[in-house]
Formats: sequence, structure tokens, C-alpha cells
Amino acid sequence: MTLDLHTRDGWPDDLRILVEKYPRDVWRTHANLGELAQFWLERHADFRRLGATLDSAAADLREGRLAHDQFGPFFAPRLQLFLGHLEGHHQIEDFSFFPVFRAADARLAHGFDVLEGDHQTIHAEMQRVAEATNNMLRMAESHVDKRRAAVESYSKASETLLRFLARHLDDEEDLVVPIILEQSERELFGG
Repeated sequence: MTLDLHTRDGWPDDLRILVEKYPRDVWRTHANLGELAQFWLERHADFRRLGATLDSAAADLREGRLAHDQFGPFFAPRLQLFLGHLEGHHQIEDFSFFPVFRAADARLAHGFDVLEGDHQTIHAEMQRVAEATNNMLRMAESHVDKRRAAVESYSKASETLLRFLARHLDDEEDLVVPIILEQSERELFGG
């Protein structure tokens, strides 16, 4: 099984050790799901929601339900928020959280290496989305065919980013939350 984000469809059995013991349906009610884990899961839910909002706005523009002059002021600040928060979130994970989780369960350490690689792939897709967005906003006053092509280019870049992000978030949760449930936030992070 390949662990490349382009083709990955979940974790192989050796990285599902704890998620088999702690499946998603027990997470929310488990005594070891502390405030940090709940906050982190909510950030992931925020990324999913904001990504869907951006995708919907682009579809509305593409289908003529939203005018270009309305699109830019709505879309640009939300995309900037989405990309900025996602970048910051990944940095916190790479430098603060993943080292703790690697040390907590060596059997799953390789999974965190994969997730860090995902961050690099996702960052490259974020760059493509930003470039496609800038082009799309520049084309607001252009001929309808140029606008349509720019929107299509953005939509393709966004679709790839959101697909990669969805896979990554699911896989990340399947590694992180079970470690927290197994060991507790107090044991992992002190306090």
C-alpha cells in the first residue's frame, strides 16, 4: 500500500493499531479526550467547513449565481484566513505535537513522518490555489471566456487541495486521537 497522499486511501494495518482499539464512535465520550484534543478536532472541522464554503462560492461564481464583483470581497479574505490558519496549524503540529506523539508510541512514528510529508504536499497545493485565485480575481473584468477559464483553473486546484486535505485530516485524526485516548493528554503533555 502506498502512503503517498496522491493515492493513499487510509492507513495500512500496522498504523491502525490504536484506531482499531479506539474507533471514532468512542472518541467523543472517552474520558481521556481532553480540551486540547477537542480544540484540535474543532480546528479540523473548521478547515473542512471553510473549505466547503470556499468551494461553494467558486461553484456559485462558475454557475453564474454569484457575480464577479460580489465574489472577490467575499472570497479573498476567507481564502486568506483558510490558507493562513492551515499553514500555522501545520507548523504547530510539525514542531510541537508530532514529536510528542512520535515519542509516545514508536510503532506509529512512521505515520507522523508521512503526515509531515503530507504537509509539504498540501503546502504546494495551497500555493497553486493562491496563484489560481489571484489569476481568477485579475480576470474579473476580462472577457467571459477568460473569466470562465480562470474559474475552472481555480476549481481544479481547489478540488485537489480539498481532497488531499480531507484525506490528511482523517488519517491524522486516526493516529493522534487514539494515542491521546490510550495515554491521556496529562501523560503526554504534562499538567
